[in-house]
Amino acid sequence: MSEHVDVLVVGAGLSGIGAACQLREHHPGKSVAVLEARGASGGTWDLFRYPGIRSDSDMFTFGYRWRPWPGDTALADGRLILDYVRTVAAEYGVDRLIRYDHRVTRAGWDSASARWTVEIEGREPITAGLLWACSGYYDYESGHAPQFPGAERFAGEVVRPQHWPADLDHAGKRVVVIGSGATAITLVPALAETAEHVTMLQRSPTYVLSRPGRDPWAVRLGRLPQRLAYPLVRWKNILVATGFYQLARRRPAAVKRLIREQVARQLPDVDVDTHFRPSYDPWDQRLCFVPDGDLFRAMRRGSADVVTDTIETFTETGIRLTSGAELAADLVVTATGLRLLPFGGIELEVDGEPVTLADTMSYKALMLSGVPNFVYTIGYTNASWTLKADLVSDYVVRLLRHLDRRGLRRVVPRRDPNVAERPFMDFQSGYVLRALDRLPKQGDRAPWRLRQNYLTDVRTIRRDRIDDGVLDFA
Repeated sequence: MSEHVDVLVVGAGLSGIGAACQLREHHPGKSVAVLEARGASGGTWDLFRYPGIRSDSDMFTFGYRWRPWPGDTALADGRLILDYVRTVAAEYGVDRLIRYDHRVTRAGWDSASARWTVEIEGREPITAGLLWACSGYYDYESGHAPQFPGAERFAGEVVRPQHWPADLDHAGKRVVVIGSGATAITLVPALAETAEHVTMLQRSPTYVLSRPGRDPWAVRLGRLPQRLAYPLVRWKNILVATGFYQLARRRPAAVKRLIREQVARQLPDVDVDTHFRPSYDPWDQRLCFVPDGDLFRAMRRGSADVVTDTIETFTETGIRLTSGAELAADLVVTATGLRLLPFGGIELEVDGEPVTLADTMSYKALMLSGVPNFVYTIGYTNASWTLKADLVSDYVVRLLRHLDRRGLRRVVPRRDPNVAERPFMDFQSGYVLRALDRLPKQGDRAPWRLRQNYLTDVRTIRRDRIDDGVLDFA
């Protein structure tokens, strides 16, 4: 007979640990298990080991709402984040709920028993009353890997950031980092500390902004008790980020000028319009933030530079560009992005019928139409991931309480045929555009529309009625 748990959480990263902590806190009588495909907790922050890995969101919103981020560091490195996540897991006893090397491959819902049967690679299945996918939306096994002409001729080493060799020594080497997103912009200043020279080779620019490495408000309020200071700093960051995003969407030309002026002040001898002026508007793709302008400092020192061009071919000694210029390299890092893999690639079935994600519609960006007792956590594209993860946890806590009080066992969003379809994410990053046809849809109105607005979601997810006329209970 299969083991049964009330709630089964898939993934022991930031989202999964947060989810399990809130279940332990608010539903201590429920049985909970956390399945982790890898042999360690921490998700991204344990898996990625490339130099300089850090958050690209401030830690006062990237940390959990209910467990303050310690200190005043605004953009923390991966080691500090991993320590924080594991410390929280231990404090709530969640570390004892995690089952490592448990890769979920398939999950089937049976209406007669009101249970999921979850299949695990090489292990016995587990049944669950509620299945909660907290594995994010990236394929961490293989990222987006364009084929570069002549790469087989290159005499140096080519590495992907997601699979950084532990014994790789880049000191004294000429390094080319291909890419211009958050990973590349993190790598370049870190590598430049010991490399002979680092070039960031980008096909097109990204918006890059400098922000203080230590949060000024957190520094000023450091003498207050943490229970008072943390909410103040957190809400300051939420409101500033929300206001900046809204300004960027409503007055993109003004925000473009603001960003350009800041970069030009930091790089007076660089052609800013060529290398730091994207063709798209701010927040069509995610902005990149650098602590204390570390990327710009490396460029001013001469230990790093940026080249905007396309690759014609690799050569034995480096890369020849379409312009005819050549970049000499001993090491090439392909920071070309990740691929989306919703729900960790789990195959879903409902009463024997396969679920095609593209045929479903997302309810409040946390459940799927026609899929009972299934919740997922996916963060914001324009703010800290954890802001949304916390809201999903709040919602599940309330949903379970609603089910228990009314003696209900099943909940499923029922799609309204009058709601028009929209793409799941209104976002222009390549990793999103390449996967839109495999993602659920969103709708043109609440509760099917994904607003990407924390202030709106606080009301609609944390406070609105659970029994809203859209969810079907049994």
